[in-house]
Amino acid sequence: MSFSTESRITRAAARTSTSTRTSTVTRYATTTQRGTVRGAVSGARRALRALGRAGRLAGAWAQETVTAAGALVVAAVVLGAVAGLAVGWVEAWAVAAIALTLLVLCVPFVLGAHDYRIGLVLDRDRVVAGSEIAATLDVQNHGSRLSLPGVVDVPVGDGLIEAHLPLLRPGAQHGEELTIAAHRRGVIDVGPMTITRGDPIGLLRRELSWPEVQRIHVHPVTVAIPSTAAGLIRDLEGTPSSILTDADLSFHAVREYVVGDSQRHVHWKSTAKTGRLMVRQYEESRHARIAVLLDLAADSYDGDDEFENTVSAAASLALQGVFEGRDVLFAVSGVVSDHDVTTTQSIRTLSTLTPRTLLDGTSTLDLADDVMRLEAVTALTAQAYPDLSIAFLLTGSQMPTGRLRHAAVRLPAAASAVAVRSELGAEPTLRNARELSVLTLGALGDLPRMLARGALR
Repeated sequence: MSFSTESRITRAAARTSTSTRTSTVTRYATTTQRGTVRGAVSGARRALRALGRAGRLAGAWAQETVTAAGALVVAAVVLGAVAGLAVGWVEAWAVAAIALTLLVLCVPFVLGAHDYRIGLVLDRDRVVAGSEIAATLDVQNHGSRLSLPGVVDVPVGDGLIEAHLPLLRPGAQHGEELTIAAHRRGVIDVGPMTITRGDPIGLLRRELSWPEVQRIHVHPVTVAIPSTAAGLIRDLEGTPSSILTDADLSFHAVREYVVGDSQRHVHWKSTAKTGRLMVRQYEESRHARIAVLLDLAADSYDGDDEFENTVSAAASLALQGVFEGRDVLFAVSGVVSDHDVTTTQSIRTLSTLTPRTLLDGTSTLDLADDVMRLEAVTALTAQAYPDLSIAFLLTGSQMPTGRLRHAAVRLPAAASAVAVRSELGAEPTLRNARELSVLTLGALGDLPRMLARGALR
């Protein structure tokens, strides 16, 4: 008698019936050889997946930990072992052994986790271009184990400051004084900081990062403009409007007294002539607005230094108006894409609420190629703010005078236009025309003197 494999599979079924014709079916299955094979395959798959995960973790750890020099040493181990096995070179085995020994000796330097507390305190976050900022770096070993020496990398803008940490016992603290140079106007981001631990020969490295980023605003250099400069005090009483009011500075006419009028405005001479009580009536006056329009087109300037000089002049003019409590508008060219240059106009206005917000805004300005031209900026500004009294158009030496005149005629008729062209090293000159005054600025210090000479009429 012979038995097949299929005959070893046994199934049993029991069925019970009731008078209500309901039934219950129960099945029992025994373990078979096929089930054993399936279990072995499933276990093998699980093991392969675990090995794959371990391999990926090891690869990620190696990618984060092994430096370029360490990769060369690993390659020396592999190539030396292969050459020793294939050719039998003793020298290859020696190279592989030495490289492997170096790797093994470097591993303890990067093993284990450390608990650090790190902080960076800046003595100020707003400075003038050309200044330096003092910073204090404080690192504390907050863990319960000894901390090996390391390096703290502090990104500062496009640069990097390195501070070396000594061996720190549990609870020990280390302070480092740093100096951050702010040579040019702009915004400097400090951070995120990282602590790097590695072996003495630089084969392995571990990094621990802190995501905090601190921001430093580097303001442009400015000069004080005399408050008595011509034009800055014109229209101090305000410009009259067409709205009539009972109390202001601009006299309009006299009219007959009505109930509710203040007796302070009674015009006694007119009352005596007409025999009726007459009162004065005024035009409501509005404070004049100063506009500072800065050109950001890259082709208007002969280099970055010329642009910086122009930004400093614009900031000086706007800052003086803010100090005097004037209504100041600071506008710059807005970014316009190439395909929308004929259909889209855009200007960007900086906050002039306080000197601090104004200077913070000027720290973010930069040249660009895809911005609206100064003529369009002037026209859009005049449409949006028709009550301008004085408009300063600031640009570089590459801007033709004809374009400046074309921009000036787009201003309101009552507004005075002054063009300030930066040309480093040039003799300061002032040319007055019917449309505008053109001031050539060779250095920032020339600005107050040129304004005092009558640039504003």
